Amino acid sequence: MTLDTAITPVILCGGSGTRLWPLSRQSFPKQFVPLIGNQSLLQLTLGRLAWCGQPVTCVAAEEHRFLVADALGSQFAGSQVVLEPAGRNTAAAMALAALHASAAGADPLLLFCPADHHIPDATAFATTIRQGISAARAGAIVTYGVVPSFPSSAYGYIEQGTDRADGSHRVARFIEKPAPAAAQALLLQGSVLWNAGIFLTRASVLLAALRQHALDILQACEQAMASPGKEKVSSGGGAVAFVRPAAEAFLACRSQSIDYAVMEPHDNVAVVPFQGQWSDVGSWNAVAELSPADSDGNRITGQGHSLHSRNTYIHAPGRTVVALGTQDLLIIDTPDALLVANRNHAEQVKDVVAHLSAQKIPQAAVHRRVARPWGWYDSVDIGERFQVKRIGVKPGASLSLQKHHHRAEHWIVVQGTAEVTRGQETYLLSENQSTYIPIGEVHRLHNPGKLDLEMIEVQSGSYLGEDDIVRLEDTYGRVK
Repeated sequence: MTLDTAITPVILCGGSGTRLWPLSRQSFPKQFVPLIGNQSLLQLTLGRLAWCGQPVTCVAAEEHRFLVADALGSQFAGSQVVLEPAGRNTAAAMALAALHASAAGADPLLLFCPADHHIPDATAFATTIRQGISAARAGAIVTYGVVPSFPSSAYGYIEQGTDRADGSHRVARFIEKPAPAAAQALLLQGSVLWNAGIFLTRASVLLAALRQHALDILQACEQAMASPGKEKVSSGGGAVAFVRPAAEAFLACRSQSIDYAVMEPHDNVAVVPFQGQWSDVGSWNAVAELSPADSDGNRITGQGHSLHSRNTYIHAPGRTVVALGTQDLLIIDTPDALLVANRNHAEQVKDVVAHLSAQKIPQAAVHRRVARPWGWYDSVDIGERFQVKRIGVKPGASLSLQKHHHRAEHWIVVQGTAEVTRGQETYLLSENQSTYIPIGEVHRLHNPGKLDLEMIEVQSGSYLGEDDIVRLEDTYGRVK
């Protein structure tokens, strides 16, 4: 067995990415959004870890399970997704993964990586990870720090200590996100790194450290993983296993980051510096830096235009957005929400989400276009007693067998072929054909073809909420 194949990648897919609102929302966080080259950060992370040669373990929220499965697809068949009943921060997430990895008596090296970082040089990344293998095999928890390129107040820092015989460095101390002047002083000091939140360790070493420093977190996770639920699902031509910890035990776990719970108090932590480009894509300023700037410092993605503007970032994937005479602005356009912010307030976008949530505004958490395990739907228009949706169904996928108490539906196929079950009959619809589903009628939509099915659904009735669905059968385990 080579050093490479001894590493099991663990991707931490939690987090809501509220600082990238309105593009990133609770129902569709930033790690799943096609953000760079039409790929999501999770897809880029998976590609960056392909050299490990092992099935991947992802730790994700239950509500995002099919988004993770879609990203894994056939290329990462055999991978496992540990589903958290609720977010409890990185200490619990890593504990779940380590317990799962060692359940059969194994003690693999685990490489923990956030799903939402951007590291364009995958070769340099792999080389740096390999430099920590000796220390991790010898019993250290290895963390990877990024050589800083500017005095950032958005990142925590790691101060490097003396050299270790295995080629890594001891950690002298962890430093919380500093004020600007303190960040400048740290850079002048010359021995500090940005804390990237990437770790390499044996499963047994991490569990022992948790037992020493955060026993209550470990015990809650042990109870949750004592007899987890398991389910295999097909995804993109492959199979992915869902692992479900016991919800009641896990919900009793306190929330704490691995840095506070283990790294800071632990006495055997090594650090390896990474020299390449890295971003946690943690704010719109960080996203803007991924795009080239024009001579006036403007950065534009999509259909944006700037005139007489300076240092303005425009994200406009869907329609024309023009900035005229602006300076130091972030302009983020989506179909149902628009953010205009001063660049100095990029870190406060999360406060916008909190404000909208307190006002019970649905755009705080949910997009107009909603991902579903069978495809997606987009609420194009809604009014009193009617709603119009675009619906896309993946090849071979089916919606649940269902009925509605309060609404009827008209379906019009615009692309592909639809197999419709209505009551006791089943029939096919091709492009430009339509059908009608009366209130209370049992029905199902299936795509029997090899191409995507797209249709228009017009709903009419006294109540049009998504909770007016009675599922009788479902491929995705949503019948209750």
